[in-house]
Amino acid sequence: MCEDKRLESLLGAALRRRGWTISAAESCTGGLVLSRLTDVPGSSAYVVGGVVTYSNLLKRDLLGVSSFVLERFGAVSTQTAEAMARGALDLFESDLALSITGIAGPDGGTPEKPVGLTYIAIAGADGIIADGVIVRRYLWSGDRLANKAASADAALSLALEIAGT
Repeated sequence: MCEDKRLESLLGAALRRRGWTISAAESCTGGLVLSRLTDVPGSSAYVVGGVVTYSNLLKRDLLGVSSFVLERFGAVSTQTAEAMARGALDLFESDLALSITGIAGPDGGTPEKPVGLTYIAIAGADGIIADGVIVRRYLWSGDRLANKAASADAALSLALEIAGT
């Protein structure tokens, strides 16, 4: 039984039970999800790795997000989050891959894409997720650090939903 009730610990226990691995492609969270995952002792058993792809160039070159997607829908979009998750899944050959892209603030928002807008995706290998990828949209209302923390919590919760079932 997992005595530690932090999301990252619960997720780690679920991943161990299933024998699954996880990776992440982060943008607005700047590595916070991977930091939290690797805070758990023994996480090397299930954390494969990850990347912080803050720039569109890295999203394209490391994760394979197409220039078309980035130009048409923007870095903060369902399409980019999905492509980032699929790219991380391929790059790290993990069982699950998370992606997070958003506008943490306080600047960078527009009326169409306000500060706090975040997309989180999870991709699964070998039929783990029925449609291959789940993408969720969030609109946080905190400051930069609160938005990053909320995004990390949501990403870990989403992975726990999949691994814990």
